[in-house]
Amino acid sequence: MPRAVRFDRYGGPEVLHIVEVDEPEPGPGEVVVAVEAAAINPGEIGIREGAFAGLWPAHFPEGQGNDYAGTVHAVGLGVTTFHAGDEVMGFAPRAAQADFVRTRPDRLARKPRRLAWAQAAVIPGVGATAYAETEALQLSAHDTVVISAGAGGVGSIAIQLARHRGATVIATGSKTSFPFLESLGAIPVEYGDGLAERIRHAAPTPVTAYLDHFGRGNVATAVELGLAPGRINTLADGAAVARHTARSVGQAEADTPEIWETLAGMAVNGDIAFPIDSVYPLDEVRAAYSKLSERHTRGKIVLALGDAVPL
Repeated sequence: MPRAVRFDRYGGPEVLHIVEVDEPEPGPGEVVVAVEAAAINPGEIGIREGAFAGLWPAHFPEGQGNDYAGTVHAVGLGVTTFHAGDEVMGFAPRAAQADFVRTRPDRLARKPRRLAWAQAAVIPGVGATAYAETEALQLSAHDTVVISAGAGGVGSIAIQLARHRGATVIATGSKTSFPFLESLGAIPVEYGDGLAERIRHAAPTPVTAYLDHFGRGNVATAVELGLAPGRINTLADGAAVARHTARSVGQAEADTPEIWETLAGMAVNGDIAFPIDSVYPLDEVRAAYSKLSERHTRGKIVLALGDAVPL
C-alpha cells in the first residue's frame, strides 16, 4: 500500500512514523502525483516540536513536507493542463512526504526531463525562497551582499542567484564550509563574535545588503554595518523584524509555478545548481531530520520515494 509520514504528538524525530494509506483518487479538477523525491526543511522541525503551535498548529495525525517532485499518476475530470506521465514539481503543505499527493493543477509546474528529481524537489521551497529574497532587495552589480548560513539550503541558492545578478557575495559559515562557499562564488567569513569587523575586512566594497537565514544576532550585525532596514531581509529572526523594521520576504512571495519553472530552466542552462547534501529513503526520515537539526548541511537533504532517485 502507499506510504506517508505522520506524527500524532509533538516531539523530536522519534515521533515520526511511516503509515500505510489508501491511494488517493483525483476528484474533478484534481491531479494525483506519484512522488519521486520530497525535500525536508527546518521549519518542519519547529512545527513538529510545537514551537509554532500558536501560529501553525498541528492537526493530529499530521502529515509532513511541502515541496516535492514526481510523475502525474492520474487526472480528474476537467484537467487538461497535465496528463499521466508528465514530470512535475509542486508544493503541498504537510502532505509531500508520501508516495502520492493529491493536488490542484495550479500547484504544479513542469519539470524539465534533464533536471534530476532531487534538485527539482527543492525548487518550490528553498528555490522560491531564495528567488523571493534576492528579488526583494533588487540585488545588482552595484551590491555587496552578506548571506548568513550560506552553506544551507536557502543560502547556497541565494549565493548563486545574487552572483547571477552581478552582486559580490560574502557568506558566513563555519571554517569547514569555506571550500563549499568558495565553490559557489562567495567570499567566506566565519560566524561568531566580531562578525561585523570580519565582514568589513573581507568586503572589497562597503556592504549594501544582508540576507539572514540564521538569526542569532545577524540582523544586529547588519545594523552595525550601517544598513537601512529596507536592505536587510531575515527569515530566521521575527523579533528583529519588529525591533529593527527589517524585511522578511520569503517563499510565499514566490509561490508560483511560473517562478519554479524559471528556476528549473536556470538549472538546466547551468546558471545555477541546487546542491544536494544527502538523500535518504523514506523509511529513514527520522535520521534525515536528525542530520538537518545539526545545522551543518551543504545544500538540501532530500527523501527518496521512487526508484529513480539515487541514494
